[in-house]
Amino acid sequence: MAGGNAVHDFPFDEILFGPNDVEPEKLPIAKATGRETFVLGTFNPGLCRLPAGNLLMMVRVAEALKSPQVGDTVEVLRFDGHTNSFTTDSHPAAEIDFSDPRKYRFKKLGQVYALTSMSWLLPVELDAQGTEVVRVHYDKMILPENVSQEYGVEDARITQIGETFYMTTCAVSSGRHSTILYTSDDGLNYKYEGLILDHQNKDMVLFPEKIYGMYHALTRPQGELYFVDSDAAMIPGPGINISSSPDLLHWRPRESVLARPRNNSLLSRKVGGGAPPIKTPQGWLVLFHGVDNEGLAGVYRTVWMLLDLENPEQIILEQIVEPLMEAKPALTRNYQDSIYLADIVFTSGIVADEYHYVVASGELDLCCRITHIPHSSFTIN
Repeated sequence: MAGGNAVHDFPFDEILFGPNDVEPEKLPIAKATGRETFVLGTFNPGLCRLPAGNLLMMVRVAEALKSPQVGDTVEVLRFDGHTNSFTTDSHPAAEIDFSDPRKYRFKKLGQVYALTSMSWLLPVELDAQGTEVVRVHYDKMILPENVSQEYGVEDARITQIGETFYMTTCAVSSGRHSTILYTSDDGLNYKYEGLILDHQNKDMVLFPEKIYGMYHALTRPQGELYFVDSDAAMIPGPGINISSSPDLLHWRPRESVLARPRNNSLLSRKVGGGAPPIKTPQGWLVLFHGVDNEGLAGVYRTVWMLLDLENPEQIILEQIVEPLMEAKPALTRNYQDSIYLADIVFTSGIVADEYHYVVASGELDLCCRITHIPHSSFTIN
């Protein structure tokens, strides 16, 4: 078993950025459409250390219409990749299930949805310790720019490999739910490199160095069709895979699934990649999310595992019985009027410091949470 702190008992654990920290006059969809919008959430930040020493969060901003219902219709935000502009589409309200605050489900179309908001990315610079915001880079925001991003850009993960920063993001469209790659020389200015994983593959996190001459990544393919497992402890469903690539553009999945949902556990609904793997003397440290079956969205918690340094398909240790992190209501007591989901912490970034890791997470799909977790939390007894 692993030694470490009790859940939430960390030397620094605070909300550093929330919806009210985004300047309303800077909202790009409101500017483009002339419609009144608001920030539904600022969450799931990628994290890296800039060359000058400060930290950077790449924050997902969910911008939503203040009045989406017009008469008996509902308006949905969309980016038109052909005209390179934001627009809205109207749908009959009677045909929509409104039970999930994150998305509209079309009753007659089965598993077909629209989103209640559209996401884009905002770089937020922190001090070197990751304890306060020093600058919000509105001039560097990342907006949809392709037909594959017609319903938004979500959930950045940043990995520095050599001198280059690589950022994976989820792209949402009617044609696919896929992964887009961006690159940067300085961690702040990013170039769109294109789609690298196709339909229903998300939560892609890159390893920070090659292993036996190949790039590696954790991925999370997701579908609606799974088959029964001979192991009664396992649940058929979305799991974490490993893929390798010669160039970061073309990816080949490994044969076996690395981590899978489990019966009677914190992972009883699904698992997915969280922060990019980080190299330690004991192995590749991977913080990921496990979701159980409680409530509409499930309860999201952060758990962890160690992978073999030379063969990352081999799990050295899993700590999935007790969560490393879970939602902490005391952190969001000043956001009570804005909370629309409960029991979600979604870890999406990690940077090593001398005695601890700076860990970035989304809290309740609402705010950005920074936590300092001591290295000793991950030692093997």
